[in-house]
Amino acid sequence: MNGRGAIALAGGAEFGGAMADLDRAALEQAGGLDEPVRIIPTAAAPDNNHQRAGQNGVRWFKRLGARDVAAVPLIDSQSASDANVADALRVSRLIYLLGGFTHYLGQTLAGSTGWQAALEAYTGGAVITGSSAGAMVLCEWYYNPETSRIEPGLGLVPNACVIPHHNTFGRNWAPRLAALLPSATLLGIDERTGMLSTTDGGWRVYGQGSVTCYREGRAEAYAAGTGFQL
Repeated sequence: MNGRGAIALAGGAEFGGAMADLDRAALEQAGGLDEPVRIIPTAAAPDNNHQRAGQNGVRWFKRLGARDVAAVPLIDSQSASDANVADALRVSRLIYLLGGFTHYLGQTLAGSTGWQAALEAYTGGAVITGSSAGAMVLCEWYYNPETSRIEPGLGLVPNACVIPHHNTFGRNWAPRLAALLPSATLLGIDERTGMLSTTDGGWRVYGQGSVTCYREGRAEAYAAGTGFQL
């Protein structure tokens, strides 16, 4: 999908340390500290962790100076189509998808009123950010570790698939995913590291680690402060 907003993808372990660099850049891209920030905790709902996870996100962004931050109660298919949830997302300038259960998140958001509202915000210039499972579902494809299958994602980043937690366990997925998606770009994103889209159509890396791009049988790593094209 071609929108006018920006996209940020993070590799996990998102609220702390050098992740402030990515999130400050996203807040600036979103219009500043007075703009509405909304956290989507859906991926944490299957183990009933959504309230704690959502409040972690709220505290983090408030610590960075954001003044209008809230977690939206989008936790299942019913709430994904709730008009109040959709209204909250439609007027957001930064929307953050938390990590957790990847397939549950993808299935809950796909085709929902809430996700359509998020896309309206995005085409109006908002930033959509995802960490770990949140980053995975934003791409054209995501890997479902529960079934070892490739699933269609929400499509904001075409012909791409995120490998989160790349510096811990994620890199072990790379050979399998390269075989399953030979024509796609695999984005191995380290923990406490992220990438933010730029106005020229590229990406810039932030945080303490690197982003490794697997494509056409090659792997290239990009450290924080560097840019690259997909």
